[in-house]
Amino acid sequence: MMSSEGGIDLPPFFTLSAFETIGSTNIYARELADKGAAEGQLVWSLIQEQGVGRRGRGWTSPRGNLYCSVLLRPDCTASEGAKLSFMVAVALHRALVDHLPEDRKTSLKWPNDLLINRKKLAGILLESKSDASGRLDWLVIGTGVNIASYPKKTEGLPATSLKNEGATLNVQKVLEGYAFHLLDLYTLWKENGFEPVRQAWLAAAGGIGERITVRLPGEEFGGLFTDLDPDGALVLKQDDGSVRLINAGEVFFSGV
Repeated sequence: MMSSEGGIDLPPFFTLSAFETIGSTNIYARELADKGAAEGQLVWSLIQEQGVGRRGRGWTSPRGNLYCSVLLRPDCTASEGAKLSFMVAVALHRALVDHLPEDRKTSLKWPNDLLINRKKLAGILLESKSDASGRLDWLVIGTGVNIASYPKKTEGLPATSLKNEGATLNVQKVLEGYAFHLLDLYTLWKENGFEPVRQAWLAAAGGIGERITVRLPGEEFGGLFTDLDPDGALVLKQDDGSVRLINAGEVFFSGV
């Protein structure tokens, strides 16, 4: 384990476990959760050897980018806890948006990606464990942010990095900003529920009012992305005028 000293300024809510190299920050955070670690445990590593993205896809994890996982214990159902991915996306957006050149447009892509000029900068992976009553025992939020480098071959949208887009933030500063905004939004969520988080996500979302394509297992269709509903579903207005709620799936922008 790496020393947590060295100028990392985190709110007192967080307990930092820092590593030079780790298999997966999410796996380690899950192990700590099962051992009874308090919420606010933050696992950070300079390198990941077994990084995983959504749907089990590999996440390239070279030195110079941010790889971290946060343990939360929200007092809620699993379905409510799943919506906290939008909170994490907003926290990352707020941590980075003011440090980019004006011509770099940051946006949030449903359900949980952060984009710069519609190139993927960051991804989010939530894992959880529920108790016998169906309420969350713990929630682990993994994030990967391309800071110094990015993969040249990707599925779906092309990728980018903060360095490639003209920002000069280092890993430590991104981690500090993310932690600050995450705690602020988590406090807001605990006091006021999902609605203010939903509104904050919508304010930064990309593709609203545009035609998109939704890909589900064995099905692909298009329509206008009009809203995010109170349960976190994408609201799609189809060509026949009907409205369809998308709770899971891959979204593609037109022309991208």
